[in-house]
Amino acid sequence: MILGQDRAVEQFASAWASRKLHHAWLLAGPKGVGKASFAAAAARRVLAEAAGPGFDLPLLDSPPDHPMVKLIDAGSHPDMRWLERLPKEKGDGLKQNISIDQVRALGEFMGMTAAMSDWRVAVIDTLDDLNKEASNALLKMLEEPPANTIFFLVSNAPGKLLPTIRSRCRRLDFQALDDDAMASILELAAPSLGTAARRRLVAMAGGSAGRALAFSELGLAKLEDSALAILRDGDPTNAQRSALANELGKKGSAEKYAAFLDFVPAMIAREARQLDGHKRERALDAYAKARELAAVAPRVSLDPAATVFQLGGYLASVAQPPSLKR
Repeated sequence: MILGQDRAVEQFASAWASRKLHHAWLLAGPKGVGKASFAAAAARRVLAEAAGPGFDLPLLDSPPDHPMVKLIDAGSHPDMRWLERLPKEKGDGLKQNISIDQVRALGEFMGMTAAMSDWRVAVIDTLDDLNKEASNALLKMLEEPPANTIFFLVSNAPGKLLPTIRSRCRRLDFQALDDDAMASILELAAPSLGTAARRRLVAMAGGSAGRALAFSELGLAKLEDSALAILRDGDPTNAQRSALANELGKKGSAEKYAAFLDFVPAMIAREARQLDGHKRERALDAYAKARELAAVAPRVSLDPAATVFQLGGYLASVAQPPSLKR
């Protein structure tokens, strides 16, 4: 079940039922709203229904005990490939890009005969992680796709993709989730959370269930409290932003630091909607600056502690007019 994305589900389900469907589907929208979950559900439906045995379920639903579904869930279905960034050979975390070698291997897969039915599925999560060389290799596959092959191409920033890739896809737009869908997803995925905790995560996450779940796992409520205190009350001695910088700049805090960069601009925007006059203007200015810094910092590997301290300055500027800053 893909909550909150009924239109996208119905569009693909209708196309698949008729077997008159585009070979490449661009799943476009904000991060964490269900695009990859949609791709997985659609792949299960396509490959299970194509191979049999048959079943009578609506839209993208498939029986969890279906033999094809079991193969997909185990990562061993011979007619499916899922490309994503691989773990680094040394150290923690993932590689920066989906490599050209991964895309070339996908091309080899496309040259093979399907094993379980006439259909094959490839998912790339995300297209945003392909460099130029890998994008060009994918483009050749999209230009001359094998018969009965479906590509699900996930993108959080479709405007940055090669126009030639976009032009060869049918686009499905995924929207930010409403509060009811967010609450339902959190209740299913994190049943131990209380009602108040779920409400807070919904407010923090800006319509992204993936972001809300990540925030829950990282325990970011305390960080948000600190950031809100700076925004609302200022930080004339720099003590609070220094504490934040020290906490998020220390070794082992990379995930929390990344999440902090993610939620601070949205938090400022949320607060700005409740303000008026000069304070609202300062909040909107802080939002623009925080959004730009949060986007740039990971790309150019800015020092985390210095970046957090600078973000703290933007937060403090909302409460402290420039003439009162020290």
